[in-house]
Amino acid sequence: MRLTKFILSRLLAWFLTILVGITVVFFLQRMMPADPVEGMITKMTSMGTTLSPEEIENMRATLARQYGLEGSLFEQYLDTLKRLAHFDFGLSMTNYPTTVASMIAQALPYTLCLLLVTTILSWIIGNAIGLLAGFKKEKWYSKLMETISMCIYPIPYFMVALVIMILMAYVKRWFPLVPSFGEFAFSWEWLSKVIYNSFMPALSLMLVGTGWWIISMKALSSNVAEEEYVNYGRLKGLTEATIGYRYVFRNSILSQVTALALHIGGVFGGSLMCEITFSYPGVGQLINSAIYNSDYNLLTGVIFISIFAVATATLLIDLIYPLIDPRIRNS
Repeated sequence: MRLTKFILSRLLAWFLTILVGITVVFFLQRMMPADPVEGMITKMTSMGTTLSPEEIENMRATLARQYGLEGSLFEQYLDTLKRLAHFDFGLSMTNYPTTVASMIAQALPYTLCLLLVTTILSWIIGNAIGLLAGFKKEKWYSKLMETISMCIYPIPYFMVALVIMILMAYVKRWFPLVPSFGEFAFSWEWLSKVIYNSFMPALSLMLVGTGWWIISMKALSSNVAEEEYVNYGRLKGLTEATIGYRYVFRNSILSQVTALALHIGGVFGGSLMCEITFSYPGVGQLINSAIYNSDYNLLTGVIFISIFAVATATLLIDLIYPLIDPRIRNS
């Protein structure tokens, strides 16, 4: 009974998180001053297309129906929820008649590969260095690593990205300013091209991300290293390696696992600045284009995927966390 209640409460929180997020996005979009239907008609007339008043009215009604802007605000809201429940995001308003789902499917793999790889690598490297800096904080190399991470982490991301771009693309010309991936082909040639063109954005994300993991893990491990059970382990004659792994690492990593799940779920949030800076063809570029062109459907689709990923990652970590931490399982 307790287990069923626990799972149902987490599922309810997952559902409400997605619903509230979509509701906020929906009504914020409708508060934007631009009208996508009028924008499309203006775009067509500016290209030399001559339309009569009757044709303009018919087109306005057709576009409103296809864009999901027909009816009252509440009717549009219900229609949006119904379509999102089936992962139907409609047609893009700026790339008509391309579907939003196809645009996301084309951009999503690039963002997932870049953000997931850099997030996991920075998590592993940062936690390893942070554990060493917190457990062996009297050593000179621990203090050096902590100082370097504290100097890098507060720097705004766009400054790190610009420095990397200037040094590696302008000065040394090791990498291109605008990446070119070509058509997808399951081959080493295509994969090597992706790795080559993704190196600068990956390096910038890893530098900032690793600094944060080092600082957080150092704070956790240094506090754990001063607990009484750690001193008891030393009195028992355990080696420093055993104490570091079984006592300090295993108790410090619990919070970091939760943070990793939230970071993985929120990879889309970190893609916007990165992809705009490096002209990377991912989901961040779609968000930028949707906001700039008032593309309701595209923005709703991308944000829905982001909210769904964060909420699902939080749900999964809530369900598996008792398996990681016996204190929660026993309670």
